[in-house]
Amino acid sequence: MKSQPKHRWFVVVVFFAFMLLHQCDKLLIGPLTSQIMATFNINEAQMGAVVTGALIVGAVMYPLWGYLYDRYARAKLLAIACFIWGATTWLSAIAPTYGTFVATRASTGIDDSSYPGLYSLIADYFEPKMRGKIYGVLQIAQPIGYMLGMVLGLFLISSLGWRGIYYLTGSLGIILAFVIWFGVREVPRGKSEPELADLQQMGTYRFEWKKALGLFKKRSLMLLFVQGFFGVFPWNVITYWFFRYLETERHYSSGTVFTTMATAVLVLSAGYFVGGSLGDWAFKRTPSGRALVSMFGVLAGAVLLWLTMRVPMENTGLFMIMLCATALFIPIASPNVICTVYDITLPEVRSTAMAVQYFIESAGAALAPLMAGLIAVKYSLHSAILWICISTWLLCAIFFAVVARLLPGDVRTLHEQLKERAEHEKAMLIDARS
Repeated sequence: MKSQPKHRWFVVVVFFAFMLLHQCDKLLIGPLTSQIMATFNINEAQMGAVVTGALIVGAVMYPLWGYLYDRYARAKLLAIACFIWGATTWLSAIAPTYGTFVATRASTGIDDSSYPGLYSLIADYFEPKMRGKIYGVLQIAQPIGYMLGMVLGLFLISSLGWRGIYYLTGSLGIILAFVIWFGVREVPRGKSEPELADLQQMGTYRFEWKKALGLFKKRSLMLLFVQGFFGVFPWNVITYWFFRYLETERHYSSGTVFTTMATAVLVLSAGYFVGGSLGDWAFKRTPSGRALVSMFGVLAGAVLLWLTMRVPMENTGLFMIMLCATALFIPIASPNVICTVYDITLPEVRSTAMAVQYFIESAGAALAPLMAGLIAVKYSLHSAILWICISTWLLCAIFFAVVARLLPGDVRTLHEQLKERAEHEKAMLIDARS
């Protein structure tokens, strides 16, 4: 049997593969859109309904997944989510009509909200002082998955067709589900916390409504939830509109657009690890460290984006350099938000806390592209991207500053609760031996 230190790195590799392939499958809908529309002879509005259906299902499923992960074995539930991903993708590939395709693609949203359990399980494999780096590594899979989806869409669609590509990614999901089911071990909730790490035997802690409702009494956590609603605005505006901005307002060719965005995405990937590492370093020095790093990240992103958008259109080289510099700072807050949520919540309600965070973020994600479109119609995409991104990043910086002020008390409260739990467990063990 693998030792725990070795096994946890095996888990990281498996979860990285899950996130990479899952994000690839999820975002393939973009490159495959034209072929799918031609197959079913549908227009843009009908195609938009396909994407919207999956987003709605994913958002609705967040609270349910959070509850299930805190109540039952997370590793097995992740395997089930992985199998659902593969199976629903296969169903999409064989859908004979537009109606069935809408239904099957909507069903793919079931597993899109399964990440809170993954992050929660990782938190019990790795101690707080290094979680940021691990989450940063895992989140690299998301932009790389996006790139992989573009590559598959561009180079395999002519030979396999969109159905064949979905058969491929769906099959990989099913295979990975068996790897997770038989290869990833569950660990006790809270096992990696310093107060509980040395316990030879731990009690089993599960979701309780009282503890879950207590999440909404933590002021720092509530501010993180609100920050999450606005924090996804820049992500979604850039994801949905930046390609078109480069094409229509900077007049880039399709090749130049791909080169520019591919380079920026690769740099952005590094930003996750940089942000997580900086957060770990700062957290060792102060409980507010991760929030302060996040504040620095969004402020730097706002300043650099403002400078980037001011670069003259003819200076494509400088624009790419500035865009890459901006991309490095954009994801810095992401791994630190996850870590901060776990720094102040009990292990048995961490999946629920993260599910609430993502549920609120999904509302912001749905609103942002529409807002940008409305501004673009009246003014320009340049204005829409600049106004939305900078204003929300500045607002998030304020939220992170207040969170940083509140965090020491909430972190201290959690560690006091964990110390009481450790003392109780030790007392129970002594009574059992006597």
